[in-house]
Amino acid sequence: MRVFKFGGASVKDAEGVINVVKVLTEMGHEDTLVVVSAMGKSTNAFEGVVDTYFDNPDSCKAALYELEMFHQEIVETLFNGAHGPIAERVKNLCAQCETFLANNRSPHRAFVYDQVVSFGELLSTSIICAYLNHVGIAAEWVDARSCIKTDNFYRSAHLNWEQTQSAIQDQIQGNVLKVTQGFIASDENNFTTTLGREGSDYSAAIFAYCIGATDVTIWKDVQGVLNADPRVFDKTQLLEHISYQEAIELAFYGASVIHPKTLQPLQRKEIPLYVKSFLNPRQKGTKVGKGVRMQPEIPCYIVKKGLSLLRLSTRDFSFVVEDNISDIFKLLHEHKMSVDVIQNSAISFSVCVQDKYRNMDALLLSLRSRFDVKHTPDVSLYTIRHFEENSAASLLKSKDLVLEQRTSNTLQLVLK
Repeated sequence: MRVFKFGGASVKDAEGVINVVKVLTEMGHEDTLVVVSAMGKSTNAFEGVVDTYFDNPDSCKAALYELEMFHQEIVETLFNGAHGPIAERVKNLCAQCETFLANNRSPHRAFVYDQVVSFGELLSTSIICAYLNHVGIAAEWVDARSCIKTDNFYRSAHLNWEQTQSAIQDQIQGNVLKVTQGFIASDENNFTTTLGREGSDYSAAIFAYCIGATDVTIWKDVQGVLNADPRVFDKTQLLEHISYQEAIELAFYGASVIHPKTLQPLQRKEIPLYVKSFLNPRQKGTKVGKGVRMQPEIPCYIVKKGLSLLRLSTRDFSFVVEDNISDIFKLLHEHKMSVDVIQNSAISFSVCVQDKYRNMDALLLSLRSRFDVKHTPDVSLYTIRHFEENSAASLLKSKDLVLEQRTSNTLQLVLK
């Protein structure tokens, strides 16, 4: 079996759904599992519903109605009026979300987030599966929550590989095209969990590993893996081949084309990963697999924005040694901070973090009970793999450098 993954940009509207059918028709759809993300920016919109629920609950119904209308308009365009069952399905899914919010008693934002945001994938796959059958391509809808089992670490759940493999092998059988969701899973109590933002790639890799897929293709709005994000950098170049190890390094530093967790299960079974354009499916794209490290070997630019830089120093000018560092990392873990760069000297310690769970104020309070802390918010981390001497020149012209770190082939700059 093959695994195809289509992201939100590929199914952002009715035209995108029609193009997915075109890609499947052109590339073949037998013995294929399709993993699909939420449509367009609907994940952001469902995140907005969560914010509204905690900040202004009276507005939740209106926010959900807008999301329902967005999906119903796509249904109307695709089915030309003959859309009774799928229109009802969309209505029922939005009603389920509304019922959950009306009856929820959990104060935990991460739990509510997973229950609500997951409806984006449920809606998109329901519409796409119905449309495939409508145009004569037999397809079966599969609930990823019954296949991928995790713990209850909401928003970044950890996989139970044994249960997941058993469930997937039981449910993914036959040669009929299967359509399922990326990003979502469930815990032992069958509450919905999610695998982290942009986790649909990881979902595709999980399914591929468990069914022993021949290959995985991630369909994007770019021609493949580029050496930089074209939305940020003016000149970019296609990477034709990347080794698993190099791709893992790029993902670790934040390259957005491939999710950081995606590559490990594929590498274990040596399942090749292709990144291709859904606009030009016959183009070669990028292959990630065994072999040459990277071709061509050129500098690769990765940027993470909206981070915070913390500089800590001891008040008595004592050394920042193992005990201090251990305590610092314990606090970072307790406050669910994602760590991107660390740097320490004899009496100071710097760390660049992402505050995904909005715990910065609580973290600063804890740290300042023991250390002098300087907090610089809203910094950007630029990572340059295979850097050359002039690789960072253009970046340093327009921004202030607040931290630099380099190894033999990786340069990292924290800029404000």
